[in-house]
Amino acid sequence: MQNINKSSADAGFLEIISFHLGSQVFCVNIMSVREIRGWAPSTTLPHSPPHVLGVINLRGSVIPVIDMAIRLGLPAIEPTERSAIIVTNIAGKLVGLLVENVSDMITVNNSELQPAPDVLPAAERALTKAIIPVDKQMICYLDLDALFASREDIAA
Repeated sequence: MQNINKSSADAGFLEIISFHLGSQVFCVNIMSVREIRGWAPSTTLPHSPPHVLGVINLRGSVIPVIDMAIRLGLPAIEPTERSAIIVTNIAGKLVGLLVENVSDMITVNNSELQPAPDVLPAAERALTKAIIPVDKQMICYLDLDALFASREDIAA
């Protein structure tokens, strides 16, 4: 693992942002992240899916906020002052991802990416691009496009 100071333009490296959901660590490609904001309550909308917390105003744009824990089948997040909203661009649409906290921005060598084990059905396994072993933890590299493939997943 290398520090983020290393350019992602270098062949063979991937820059990621890691975050916590419970005791697990996940990450997304930094290129899909527009900004990271502190937790702010969202306005709920009737009849939205359980993982859609509501919407927030991002400089005049209304964007949905997704509880990533619920979307991944984990217990809902209880937001605290350490919670963050990672504003991402998914399929050309801005979406806020509520996470417990953002850990690091790191650069990993592509050779460190390990395939997800065959313990899940193919559809669920497709949500994980790779597993990245870092020190004593395993970071699950999420495929946001696959995770939010249907419009209902990000509709608010």
